[in-house]
Amino acid sequence: MFARKRIKNIISQPNSLTLFRIAVIPIIVILLLFPNRICTLLSTILFTAAAITDYFDGFFARRRDLVSNFGKAMDPLADKLLISSVFIMLSSHGWVPAWIVCIIISRELAVTGLRNIMSENSLDLSASRLGKYKTGFQISAIIPLIIHFEYVGVNFQSIGDIILWIALALTMWSGIDYFIRYRKLFYS
Repeated sequence: MFARKRIKNIISQPNSLTLFRIAVIPIIVILLLFPNRICTLLSTILFTAAAITDYFDGFFARRRDLVSNFGKAMDPLADKLLISSVFIMLSSHGWVPAWIVCIIISRELAVTGLRNIMSENSLDLSASRLGKYKTGFQISAIIPLIIHFEYVGVNFQSIGDIILWIALALTMWSGIDYFIRYRKLFYS
């Protein structure tokens, strides 16, 4: 009975949306192995759908009082896995500079490490507004970067490149902000 209830909690709607984000990653990666117009368009649709679920899983969890430890741990991890995987694939095609991908992924891992340390010490280092902007700009950059090709005279790669620079600045700024907040919380 306890196991059945636990499984039901894990597969509640908000957690299902989180699991969906993780489940589509291999499909997006496989599609991006074939960088043609059809595969990039399908990848874009899947990535966009997965990115939208990031908003809705938290919204439903709070609204329906379904916040769980599983969701608290897996939601940010699903975001990092999705974004990192796509950035790596874009870098493998030369559509995004590898050094930018390294900075973005390094920041994500460092902040995850800080959150784990804080959690072990019963301190909260929640996502800041700056971190949410960072994620929004990363997603906004990735969508045209996945499309990559020119459609109806629109150079999606150039649009993605411009947004990527903003995302990179926010990524570094929010990473520094997390370390400053960590220092204030942990050493005060």
